[in-house]
Amino acid sequence: LKYPFNIIFARTKAVAYAKYIGVRIAGKVTIYGSSYEMFGSEPYLVSIDDNAFISVGVKFVTHDGSVLPFRASFPDLDLAAPIHIGANTFIGMHAVILKGVKIGENCVVGACSVVTKSVPAGSIVVGNPARVLTTTAEFLEKAKANSLKIGNLPEMEKHAAYKKHFKIEA
Repeated sequence: LKYPFNIIFARTKAVAYAKYIGVRIAGKVTIYGSSYEMFGSEPYLVSIDDNAFISVGVKFVTHDGSVLPFRASFPDLDLAAPIHIGANTFIGMHAVILKGVKIGENCVVGACSVVTKSVPAGSIVVGNPARVLTTTAEFLEKAKANSLKIGNLPEMEKHAAYKKHFKIEA
């Protein structure tokens, strides 16, 4: 009975479920989609600061299972480290954040990126392995120049504005 309850809880209240399993969340955090499989087996090693946005399918991997084949010879061999996500950060869908990574504040992690090392504050990182593409300041200037200026509209009005802008028949 606990298993289906947790799945429903994680899907309907993603942030509350993350806190319930031990993720340390400071301030207002938004998690899109379910957080059920997002935080792995050591969720208490993940901390997320205020105004962070975590997209669908992101994975936080706080341990390194690659040592498992060597445990027969070295039974106590284990690699794990905390992950920290700074304030005002966006992590794109299906990104993977590996053990020991600290993402600074005001960062963007591109979709499907694999973050293997820490990210300096004010950086945009993309790729596998993720590398700094530009600064957040440069990204923001381009985003403002290319904005459709509808980000503040309610969902239905935004859909109508997209259809109008892209000339899609209703």
